[in-house]
Amino acid sequence: MYYQSTRSDEKVLSTNAVLNGIASDGGLYVNPDIAKISFDWKNALKLRTIDMAASILKTLLPDFENMDALVEAAYKGKFETDELTPLVKAGDDYILELFRGPTSAFKDVALSMLPQLITGAKKQTGLKDKIVILTATSGDTGKAALEGFHDVDGVSIIVFYPYGGVSEVQKAQMVTQEGANVKVCAVRGNFDDCQRGVKKAFSDLTERLKNNGVVLSSANSINIGRLAPQVTYYFTAYRDLVNSGRINVGDIVNYVVPTGNFGDILAGYYAKMLGLPVGRLVCASNINNVLTDFINTGVYDKNRPFHKTQSPSMDILVSSNLERLLFMASGNSTEKVRAWMKDLSGKGVFSVDKDTLSSIQDTFCSWYCDKEQTEKEIKKYLDERHYLIDPHTAVGCYVAEKFKEYVNEKAKLCEESELNNNTGALCGNSGKCGNICGTAEKAADCGKCAKTDFKALKDAPCVILSTASPYKFPTAILNALGKTPDADEFAQMRQIKELTGVPIPKNLDSLKGKEVLHKDVIDFAELEDYILKNI
Repeated sequence: MYYQSTRSDEKVLSTNAVLNGIASDGGLYVNPDIAKISFDWKNALKLRTIDMAASILKTLLPDFENMDALVEAAYKGKFETDELTPLVKAGDDYILELFRGPTSAFKDVALSMLPQLITGAKKQTGLKDKIVILTATSGDTGKAALEGFHDVDGVSIIVFYPYGGVSEVQKAQMVTQEGANVKVCAVRGNFDDCQRGVKKAFSDLTERLKNNGVVLSSANSINIGRLAPQVTYYFTAYRDLVNSGRINVGDIVNYVVPTGNFGDILAGYYAKMLGLPVGRLVCASNINNVLTDFINTGVYDKNRPFHKTQSPSMDILVSSNLERLLFMASGNSTEKVRAWMKDLSGKGVFSVDKDTLSSIQDTFCSWYCDKEQTEKEIKKYLDERHYLIDPHTAVGCYVAEKFKEYVNEKAKLCEESELNNNTGALCGNSGKCGNICGTAEKAADCGKCAKTDFKALKDAPCVILSTASPYKFPTAILNALGKTPDADEFAQMRQIKELTGVPIPKNLDSLKGKEVLHKDVIDFAELEDYILKNI
């Protein structure tokens, strides 16, 4: 199966797309025909999670041999449960716990799999060169990638994180990482600086290093091998809802996703392309709400203040994976994507056309949550639902309520319209204005509003993707609960355990006292020299 760059007609097999990480023109690899793929999603619901993952990955990355063995090696015995991502009920909502892996973050699902894909692709293609993984992290990707790639033969990894831009626990996870093939370095700046530096290094250094027997690749979600494994947990959540009797096969489900780089929610869109009955994908942002503004207006503008928040993994103003959605929503137009990315790079802003925005809004909607609301949500969930959530999940929980208020209001308007003996109908330009038109003819002028079934959206369950263990952000948790945090974050974890009774994940509890092995701090301008020096 060929994967194509979002910016040109460059095409490679799926194995090479994983090895390359990013296209030579700076674009991201996408399957231009994903909507045409034949996948027996109903049968996939009958499988155990590991077998389901293998089935999905065989479909998305069909050029790989022995996918069953690769998946088994990636997951078996590494998560708290064989289901990998359990679904739990909290009040009226469902929480998809994506933090039950070896580093207590949702990235584990993908980054347990990616090393298997890269080493499998390397062997299959006969590549003899050394592979160097370059990774920018806003907090969780770094440790998950380090955990997956440390001491892997023929592969080394360099992780860059924003200096002062991750929690102390996240930092401790990275800087204590053992392994002869790993390097961790802080960059003075924010995550966008780290991500921009890594992308620039791919552009500037790829050919130079290839001539010296070194191939660059990525563990960020710009790598399709990182994104594809995340599709599985949308199916597992749906399967669990069916098995619990909450829905029947074929019913829609809404998914609320806290996201900054857009990869986690894009995996849900891929699940929909494979046939999963997805109602709405609800993008939940913190105060760095560039994605919310874009989904609501079609204007992406990174020229705004950057806020450091208590949900640092979402402190992002340049969302890389949005480029893949733009490609699909624009009808696979590399010309449009290339122009938009040029505007983003040069002006810091771009605007999409009406048809592209309409295509996006058919599936996606978005709200954001500020610092105060995030803290209130953490306390509310513990007090009222006896469930402890991290600050990123709290953003998702707040946005889930905003989404439900929205669809409830629209469903009510639909009912009023239907009770009015067809003298009025719901107007909405795809359901967004929510007015009652005076006549059915006027409603018809709105075009697509008639196909938005708000009653179905209202009745569908909401699955909130919980992206990290609350113990990775102990200061934020204690502040939200109105408690004075101890000066030491490891002591803070003990405070939280005493307050809530929730066990501390073993991988986090064991961090205290570990030797700091990585102390490098550099400026953005030094990033490429740092890479060359350490290669």
